Amino acid sequence: MKNIIVGIDISSKTLDICVKEESVNYFSIENNVQVIKRFFKRYSDENVIIGMENTGRYNWNLFEVLEKFNFRVYVISALHIKKSIGLVRGKNDKIDALRICNFIEKNYQENREWKPSSRSIKKIKILLTERALRIKIKKQLMAQQHDYKLMKGIGLDKELKSLNVKLIKSVEEQIKAIENDIEKVIHDDQSLSQKQKLIKSVPGVGQVLSWTLLSKTEGFTVITDPRKMACYSGVVPFDFQSGTSLKRRPRVSILADKGLKTILHLAAMSAIRLDNDLSKYYHRKIDEGKNKMSVLNAVRNKIIHRVFAVIKKQIPYKKDLVLS
Repeated sequence: MKNIIVGIDISSKTLDICVKEESVNYFSIENNVQVIKRFFKRYSDENVIIGMENTGRYNWNLFEVLEKFNFRVYVISALHIKKSIGLVRGKNDKIDALRICNFIEKNYQENREWKPSSRSIKKIKILLTERALRIKIKKQLMAQQHDYKLMKGIGLDKELKSLNVKLIKSVEEQIKAIENDIEKVIHDDQSLSQKQKLIKSVPGVGQVLSWTLLSKTEGFTVITDPRKMACYSGVVPFDFQSGTSLKRRPRVSILADKGLKTILHLAAMSAIRLDNDLSKYYHRKIDEGKNKMSVLNAVRNKIIHRVFAVIKKQIPYKKDLVLS
């Protein structure tokens, strides 16, 4: 049976869909569960390959529908598609849908097929998104406090600062409530609870990193190779060389999950302050004259490998744990 290739450009209100069969057809439908279900019902007996960009919460309606069909679905980062199509002119939703369609037709065999998340992982992902939003709001409110000093001359500084402090307190209470909800979701899921205990035994790994790793790896079922996770996190140096004229020291790639990289950085900073083998490694390398950030990056990489090792072996971390 011949494949039907579908490329979907997603926005908050609409889905622009390019369907490539014998000919190329375009559709624009509402980003609504019932509408999406009616659209794909016509292809329920066909061999369908679907490609879409990862747009966060705007994907949720699509995911809810597609997990009920036996389609092959691929969720690709927007940057991956952008880098692959080369020099282009013009842009609109119809063109974007066609570009996604063409990309997935050529490259679907090289990409990991999307699988529905478990109910617990879905909850964790949503709660982490909500937590990140409130942390961003808190940072903005904290930054505003410095501006209130400029209003002292017109007598508004104290009143506005008082309102700002109350708002920050309210946001902090919401963050705490969300964090409690995440812990409850993990506690109620025996498998996730056990995995969290294992990975938190690794030096430097706290609650936030444990939540993030469980979410990003789908409970260590989707990403199972620590090297892939290290690349995804942006802690692996890559060569940069061309012939004899262009050569520089290996550097980490900017194409990484910067949020996860930041959390790993905080974990590494925590680990080197404690009495453990990672701290000893860090101080030994610094005493040898190595660059501090390079050594810290190596610690981040080691944390990832140790996390995956304890998951693989199903035993808490020990200093003499043999990594394989």
